[in-house]
Parts: sequence; structure tokens; C-alpha cells
Amino acid sequence: MNRLLLTIVCLLLIPHVWGGTIRGRAVDATTGQPVIGATLILENTKLYNVSGLDGSYLIKNVPTGTYKIRISYVSYKTITRDIELTSAEQVITLDIPLETETDRQITEVTVTAKRDGGSDRTARDLERNALQVTNIVSGRTIELSPDLTVANVIQRVSGISIERNSNGDGQYAILRGMDKRYNYTLVNGVKIPSPDNRYRYVPLDIFPAELLDQLEVYKALTPSMEGDAVGGAINMVMKDAPDRPTILANVSSGYSELFFNRPFVGFDTKNINAQSPYEQFGNQYSAKFSDFNKATTTYTRQTPPPNLLGSFAIGNRFFNRRFGVMLAGSLQNTYRGSNSLFFTGDVVNTLRGVTLTKQSERQFSERQTRYGLHAKMDFRINQNNKIQWFNALISLANEQIRETKTTELGIGGFDPVLGNATLGYETRSRLTKQKIYTSTLQGTHQVTPVFAINWSAVYSSATNEVPDQTYVPLLGIRKNFVEQRTTVQDGQRRWEHNTDNDLAGYLNLTLKSKLAGIAIEWMAGGLYRDKQRTNFYNNYTLRPSNPFAQYGVDFTDYNQIAWTIQNPLGSVASALNYDATEKTTSGYLQFRTTDHPLEVTGGVRIEHTDQGYAMKFPIGEDNPTGSQIYTDVLPSLHFRYRPNEQTNWRLSYFRSLNRPGFFEIVPYRIVNEEYQERGNPNLKRAIADNVDLRYEFFPRPLEQFMVGLFYKHIQDPIEYTLQKDAIRGQDLYYGPGNFGNATNLGLELDAIKYFRQWGIKANYTYTNSSITTPKSKRIRNEQGDLQTITVNQTRALYGQSAHIANLSLLYKDAEHGWDGQLAASYTGPRINTVSQFVDNDLYQKGFIQMDASIEKRLGKSLLLFAKANNLLNTPTEIFIKNVNSKNSDVPNQDESGKTLIRRDFYQRSYLLGIRYKLY
Repeated sequence: MNRLLLTIVCLLLIPHVWGGTIRGRAVDATTGQPVIGATLILENTKLYNVSGLDGSYLIKNVPTGTYKIRISYVSYKTITRDIELTSAEQVITLDIPLETETDRQITEVTVTAKRDGGSDRTARDLERNALQVTNIVSGRTIELSPDLTVANVIQRVSGISIERNSNGDGQYAILRGMDKRYNYTLVNGVKIPSPDNRYRYVPLDIFPAELLDQLEVYKALTPSMEGDAVGGAINMVMKDAPDRPTILANVSSGYSELFFNRPFVGFDTKNINAQSPYEQFGNQYSAKFSDFNKATTTYTRQTPPPNLLGSFAIGNRFFNRRFGVMLAGSLQNTYRGSNSLFFTGDVVNTLRGVTLTKQSERQFSERQTRYGLHAKMDFRINQNNKIQWFNALISLANEQIRETKTTELGIGGFDPVLGNATLGYETRSRLTKQKIYTSTLQGTHQVTPVFAINWSAVYSSATNEVPDQTYVPLLGIRKNFVEQRTTVQDGQRRWEHNTDNDLAGYLNLTLKSKLAGIAIEWMAGGLYRDKQRTNFYNNYTLRPSNPFAQYGVDFTDYNQIAWTIQNPLGSVASALNYDATEKTTSGYLQFRTTDHPLEVTGGVRIEHTDQGYAMKFPIGEDNPTGSQIYTDVLPSLHFRYRPNEQTNWRLSYFRSLNRPGFFEIVPYRIVNEEYQERGNPNLKRAIADNVDLRYEFFPRPLEQFMVGLFYKHIQDPIEYTLQKDAIRGQDLYYGPGNFGNATNLGLELDAIKYFRQWGIKANYTYTNSSITTPKSKRIRNEQGDLQTITVNQTRALYGQSAHIANLSLLYKDAEHGWDGQLAASYTGPRINTVSQFVDNDLYQKGFIQMDASIEKRLGKSLLLFAKANNLLNTPTEIFIKNVNSKNSDVPNQDESGKTLIRRDFYQRSYLLGIRYKLY
């Protein structure tokens, strides 16, 4: 027995060398790109391997001898190679180029062949060959990611952070520390209007990610691109017609942890009055209580059904591949929400910090129904002429209930010992329906070998409807820790809707020539866009018929409350009812040298803007009409030095602008929940000069390393601040303004690397911006009395985080059909709201969000997938930085040097589904 144990120990201590090693990479013979998932088998043995994410393979413990290795992969020729191992320590390295399965005629390839637009390979190629600084997310990456909407996908791109909506999903993109207003959005290269009732920027949470082939982010503008982007432009490239019959479909279901512990509150959205009494019966009609139905106050409390999501894509090419068709759709029905803590306070009577006066506990319940349809047809008339027709319809309906309980803080408001407090309750029901439709007819004509014409005719429409938004407030008390609701307070019923219609035409001419022996591609063209926007607003104030009616005594259901209408004609006499127009005319001249290794792209763009408004109901002394007319000259110059096929050096300069939103220049005044808002008819456009320097290295077709610097100088930047009325000094309002000059500079790092089955995607961005704005400051004068003075304070731009980072760990086991991803995003602290007072800006706390996804191939066409979001249950937290906090005795104020203003928890959400692919 002892000898046996000794023998076993000796064997364990001796290194095992069972045989030699065969290693190498499987690559495409034409492009040199790695082939992922190729099977490599040693004939007459049980030894085999599958190429990994970098195309590499590894077969260990091969006995000495002579073998044939067989390599096979779908759409490639199966080939064999002879291999001889002469010793157990031998390592053979064999890179194997794979050729396509069938030989096609050259003419057919040049006319009809196209690469897979949704692949990572295509994305890296497009980044490498782009005229300007660009980042691209492929459709395949989107499919594997944990993200369901474009807004969540885009947060993975270097230099981009997102603003969340009330249920925790991303909604708006902040590019390179530039607020959402400084960017624009394209669909298939064409700008789309916004359904937002105030601003130009497009909410990205409206777009299902499944419809995309690629998501492109342009961080520098060429003359051929529209010039109103300082941060950058986002282009959603929809699915294209494939080369062969294709059917894609998936269905999934899941749940949010938020509703494990509380019910989902809904209301009757099917029977809401789409129009206010004013719209239904005319402007002289005196509304009665019976005109307001009970749909928006008919509440249900229940466990919500599971989330349901599905999508499809069907496409093919016909008539010898000259005619292509693609139809894609997506439907997402989800139940989301948040639990929120919200504080309000007083800064007027303090020297430093904020004195909190109210604490509100809010619960949001939201049902989101998001759908998208995309259709594309293209017809190649002949080798030189092609016609395309794109259509996209995107819709998002958000049914939201917000329940609020407010506790009065301070003297007489809250007694933590006795448990007594003055309470307020409010229920708000709101249905928001947003739609975007865009239709583009496009032609490309190669008139001669050196001259081409490209044109587009575009119709786009964006709508937003908020019918019968309803507020029902109650007063309450807490005695000896027992809460009760008491009397009903004044309620509101509000209708809002707006429409934004665009008609646009684009024309681009291309001429290839030589100048002083240098090959140059010239482009000239322009666009004309006629934008018409209309905005409607009406509000009714309701007062309880019995002002002493008590909850639990006189009524137990909100539908039992009787109301009288305080303004039976409505509140349409408001600056919120207006029409806006914008006519944009632009032209450009662009050149590009096509000789390597140095490529130069440059030129100038001229944009003329005629923007105006007409108030339907002039208020007071406000001007009922107004306009802004201006012309901007926007030069740009881009250098790309390419010493070899894998390396780019880029240097770019471009000038751009940011126009005021339509609503911003209307002289409106509206009292919102926290403060008054006002428009600014004197608001000017912002002009920015932008510089980029970036080094790009693509060691392998799927890998990259990028490092870049950027700098922006903005004249008359537009920011929203709390401001003091010039006439009534004590009146504060929130509104837009121009504030001198601002600067923004930063560093970006971006890397993708694969190791067999494992991959890493990482990026980091450092951003530093600066803007100086006037602020109010409270001081004591010589007599010891408080007085307010105005000082200038330098701070970061609204929404800019100093540090943004993303890290994704990828896993792919092609042999067993596994794909997985763990993705983390970090967004550093940033200003959420600019205060009128020095050192009282509201900051969003830095946060990490972690998500995961995994999929398993079940057969040739079926995959099972799962996604999990917000694994760390990361909240959104808003705070004010204070050295001397005055709220240490207030509940939930537990961080030294900070006053918490808001904390929103969203909980985790999970999704499980099945995907079908037929090629």
C-alpha cells in the first residue's frame, strides 16, 4: 500500500506530457478576418477544437505521428492539411486561410455582393475607413447586449453617458459632456423630428434596439453633414435587405423585482377623453363636471402580468438580386417603476446650504408599450442606377401613476418622538403617447465613371399626446404614528399635444478628378427643410364641491368626489398654445483626397435659418409673434494619416452650432410643480469650434485600440438656470439663457481584445468643462442683516461627468453554442440642476450600473437567451454639496457634507426568451 501511494505521489509530481500541440488561426482567405466557430478535426482521432473569438484554435496532447486536419465552416470550403508530429514536446503553428464555398463571377460580385451590415467585422471596417472620428456598435453586438432600447445601447460607447427616465431606463444621450441639446439624431442618415413638446432632441428610449443593423456615433462633422451638433450625431441604421432569404424572430418574457414587494397601480387608459371639453364643444363652451369622465381616476392595484417582448425581420432579394425587401418589427410591453424619496427646501434665508422643509415618498408605476416597424425596398435599375425607399414608424405609450406622500418638516411639521406630522397625498395619472414616422425616397445615379448624383426626398412627423393628465391631492395628518387622509384639495385636469412635421429635400453631387497629380473626390450639394410645429395646452382647475369631505368618511374612492370647475372655459389663453416654423436652407462644398497614406477631407457648409413663432393667445405685453433669422458659415478640415492598413492618425477641426428649441424662444410663463418656468425670446444660438486628435490601431479585424483628445470652445452656450426676475427681484424662475463662453476638453480611451473564448471591451473618458454664470449669494452686511449680492461662479457644464467608463467581459464557446456578456458602466458625478445660488447646484451622484446577458444555441436555428438589468440595484441620487449641513436631524440625511434631494430605486429586471434564425 505504501509503495502504491509513493508511486501515485511521484506520478503527480512529474509533469504530464501526453503529446504535442497544434495551434494557429482560422482566417478568411480574402479579407484576413478571423473565422469564429470553424471546426478543426484530426481525422481518425477524437481530437478536435473550435476557433475562438480571435479565430485561434488549440489542440493539445496529440500523439506523435502523421495526421490530416480537416477544417470546415458554413459558407466556406472544407479543406484538409497534412501534419506530422515527431516528438511529444513539439508545437506546430498553422494558420489556415478559408475560401468561400462557391466561386462567383466577378461581375455578379461587384453588382450584388454586400457584407453583413450587422456584424462586428463590418463595424470595425467602417470605423477604420470613416472620414471622421466615429464609433460604431454592430447589430450583432446589440443583439447580444443586455439592452432593449437604443438609449441603453448607446451608453456603452466611449464618451457617452445617459440620462434616465422615471423608471430607470436610459432616455437621452450626453456626448462628451455636452448636454442632449447639443446632439442630433438620424435614421438611415436622415434627421428626424422630436416628439418632445418643447425641445429638438429625440428621446432614444422610444426606439427598440432590435430594429438596428448598426448604431453609428459621429463625433466630428464633415461639410456634407448638417452642422447643428456640438457633441456629435447619432445615426440609427435600420436593417437592410439580405442577400438570401432570411427570417428572424424572437419572443421573451420577464419581470421586475420592484413588484415583488408592492402592487402595480394602473388606471383605465382605454376610455380617456382624447380631447378637452374646449376642443370637443368649442371655445365658448362652459365645461361641467359631467364632461370629465372617471377613466383617469379609476385605479387598480394588482400584481402586474409578466413583461412581453417580441420582434421579427423578414427579407430577401429577387430578380437576380436586383430587388431587395426588408420588413422588421418589434413590440415591447413592459411594467416598470421606481420608489423615490424627494426633498424640497429653502435656500433664500440661509448663508450656506439648504434648509429642508418637506420630504416626499413617491411610487411610480409605469406600463410602457413600445413598438416599431421598419420597411425598406431597393431596386437596382442597372449597374449605375439604384432607387431606395425607407419607412419607419416608432411609437411609445407610457401609462404612469405617481403616488406621493409628503411630510412637512421643521417646526410644527414633524415630531419624531410623538410621531405627529402634517401630511400631503397626491395621485397623478398620466398617459403619454409619442410617435415618429419617417419616409425617405432616395436615388443614386452613377452618370459617368467620374460623376454621380445622390438625392433624397423626406417626409417626417413626430407627435406627442398627453390627454387628461389628472392630479388629485389630499391633506392628511399623522398622530401617534397613525396616518390618515383628511380633506380633498384643488385638483387639475390637463390636456397637451403637439405635432412636428418636416418636409426636406437633399441633393449631393460627386465628381472625381485629379489636381496636380492628386486624386480628389469633390462633393457639392445642400438641403432645404420646412418644419411646421403646433402646440396645444389646456388646463382645468377642479375644486371639491364639499371642501370638508373626508377620506374614509365621505368617500373611499376618488370617483366618489364631486367637483366644481373653477375655470369652465379652460386655460387655453396661455403662451403654451403656439405655432412654430423653421425653414433651413444649406449648401456645402467638400473635397477629399483619395491617395494614401494621407487623406484630407475638408470644405465649408453654409446654413441659413429662419425660425419663428406665433402665439395663439397673446398674453399681457408679450410679443405674440417673433422670429430669428441668421446665417452661419461652418468650415471643417479632417486629416487621416494611414501608415499601414492597421493604423490611423486623425486630426479634425469643425465649426458647428446649436439652435434654440422652438418652445425656448416663446415668451411663456408656466407654474410647474417645483418652480415657475419662462421662455426667452432673446435666446441666441450657440457657436462651437471643435478639435479632435485620435490614434487608432486595429491589430486584428475584430480588435481595436483608440486614444484621442478633444477640445471644444462654445460661444453663447445655452443652459437652464434658476434666475431672478429683473423687475421683481424676489421672484425666481427656471429658464434658458446664454452665458458668455464655455470650454470642454477631454481624453478618450477605447479598446477591444479577444483571447480564445474570452473578450474584453473597455473604454474610459475624462472630461473637463468650464462655464461662468451669475449667481446669487447671501451675506451679512455691516449691520448684521442678510442681503443678497450677485457674483460670478465657474462650474462644469450641465450634465458633464468628469469620469465615464465601460467594461464588458465577453465569452463565446462556439463548440457548445454559448455566448455571454457581463457589462458595467460607470458615470461620475454631474450637475443635474443649476441653482440660482452659489454652491447650491444639484448634483447627481456617481453610479455603477451592471447588466448581463447570455444565450445558448439549441440547434441550427434556435437560441435560448436571458438578460438581467441593474444587477446592483443602483439608485439615482441627487444631492447638494454642503460644508455646514443644517439637516442632520432630518430622516434619510445620513451623508456628511451632502444634502440629499432625491433618491430613486428601480430594482432589478429579468428577461428570458427564445430566438429563431433562418438564413
